[in-house]
Amino acid sequence: MIAESLMQRLSGIVGPRGLVSRDELQQRSAGVWGPPRTIQAGGLVRPANTDEVAQILKLCAAVGQPVVTHGGLSGVVNGAWANEDELVLSMERMHDIEEIDPIGRTMRAQAGVKLATAQDEASAAGLMLPLDLGARGSATLGGNAATNAGGNQVIRYGMARQSILGLEVVLADGQVLDSMNALLKNNAGYDLKQLFIGTEGTLGVITRLVLRLLPAPVSRETALVAVPDFDAMARLLGWLDQRLGGQLSAFEAIWGNSYKLLTEGRSNLPLPVGHDFYVLVEALGADPATDGERFEAALADALSDGLIRDAAMVKSDPERVALWEIRDDVGRFWNLSPMYMFDVSLPIRSMPAYLAGLEQDLADAWPGAQLFVFGHLGDGNLHLAICAGPADKSGRARVEHFVYAPLGELAGSVSAEHGIGLEKKAYLQFCRTAEEIALMKTLKQTLDPHNVLNPGKVFDLPDTTN
Repeated sequence: MIAESLMQRLSGIVGPRGLVSRDELQQRSAGVWGPPRTIQAGGLVRPANTDEVAQILKLCAAVGQPVVTHGGLSGVVNGAWANEDELVLSMERMHDIEEIDPIGRTMRAQAGVKLATAQDEASAAGLMLPLDLGARGSATLGGNAATNAGGNQVIRYGMARQSILGLEVVLADGQVLDSMNALLKNNAGYDLKQLFIGTEGTLGVITRLVLRLLPAPVSRETALVAVPDFDAMARLLGWLDQRLGGQLSAFEAIWGNSYKLLTEGRSNLPLPVGHDFYVLVEALGADPATDGERFEAALADALSDGLIRDAAMVKSDPERVALWEIRDDVGRFWNLSPMYMFDVSLPIRSMPAYLAGLEQDLADAWPGAQLFVFGHLGDGNLHLAICAGPADKSGRARVEHFVYAPLGELAGSVSAEHGIGLEKKAYLQFCRTAEEIALMKTLKQTLDPHNVLNPGKVFDLPDTTN
């Protein structure tokens, strides 16, 4: 439990509106896994600005109080989980977009801004924030940066890292690091912001960001296509990327059984169930007349060449939304039990053998096991939904071993875009060398010597209290 005296001192920093008691916290959802799972922390503090964050961390460092940072709570690896001895630092009150520079094409915003809000504000200025993911309505910019979020348009625009020009970060001792540079080219010394992007709040708390914006697309061409086999799907990716002149922005692969589950009960399906593979393809461009013709011609040629068997072209925004709703409706997998979800990455050429081996391992262990696959594919990211084994720790551990163990030999990763958190840290060794992990720990111990920021996340540190 957190000492009452500390809670009183925190209240003095943030005021009564900025502090939430343990009893109140247990009425709050812990994120995508709740309710009924609620926040079990000893307390929650809600700073309104960077100075308050700095004061909070300075105080917590002085007394050795562990702190867990919360953004939009849309993560799926227990990176935001806190126990009764830990204090949650929520960025929910730091939700201002401070400036949009339409000439320099940048946005300066606080870490608690929702991704969808930032997208809408950029759009209103005739610009685009290219980072996009299904949890856009709840995920925050600070959380996106802390986890180096990926999403739907990585194939063209890259991960969150590619959209971040500058950061403001509060270190574990309360020191404020101002790296809020808005320059696209700044090669002066170490690029310190990179230390905090993707490190899951273990090295510092991101409070403000400078984001790179792009011109808003004028055309958006979308289609769902059916593909005969994996080889054709891989060749289609290269075909479209070349034929569309770099406009390909999304290539979302959906395996046949996944499409069947995602469309169950829906009327007016864009394509019938029964194909082995489906791909949701989208291209963003600047000339509606010629871009549409080029997109349609590329799909027609792919059909003639045998790369696709059928296609449904979008003719209106409602039709486009309906297609993306199918892809994003992954909550349907949770209706099966037990259900284990994974996001992994590996070279595209290695995917068929990897999935065949995984399916065989699951079937040998549990006849009737179900493996559902979908993913961004173009960036090597597969999402796996597995219904197999007993719904207990031993069953989960065995499924995890089947999923993660082969990735080391394939130069893959146990996490493509969701991070490590608590859930995957036992498997970090499958995709990072001992030397890499040792250096990660050295950085952690250097920047957070008392291990107060998100302790136990990503990896464990030796206990130095004795």
